Amino acid sequence: MQPTSRFEATIPKQLHALISDLRSRMQMIDADILEEERRAGISDPNNLAYPMLAQNLRARRDNIRVSIAILESQLEKRSTEWPRAA
Repeated sequence: MQPTSRFEATIPKQLHALISDLRSRMQMIDADILEEERRAGISDPNNLAYPMLAQNLRARRDNIRVSIAILESQLEKRSTEWPRAA
C-alpha cells in the first residue's frame, strides 16, 4: 500500500528524526548518570547508597530505550508495507 497523502509520506522521515533525537537524549542521560555516579563515588545500582538521581536517570534512559525500539518497529512495519518505487 502506498501513502495516500503527503503527510503520510513524511511519517518515516519524522520517525527517523524522532529516533535520532531520542538516541541523542539517551547519550546525554548516560553522561549524566556517569557524572552522578562519579560525584557520589558509587556506581553499583544495587548499593543502598546509590544516588536517587542516578536511579531516576536510569529509569528515564530505559524508558527512552523502549520508546526507540517501538518507533523502530513501527518504521520497519511501514517500510515493509510501503515498498519504495524503483
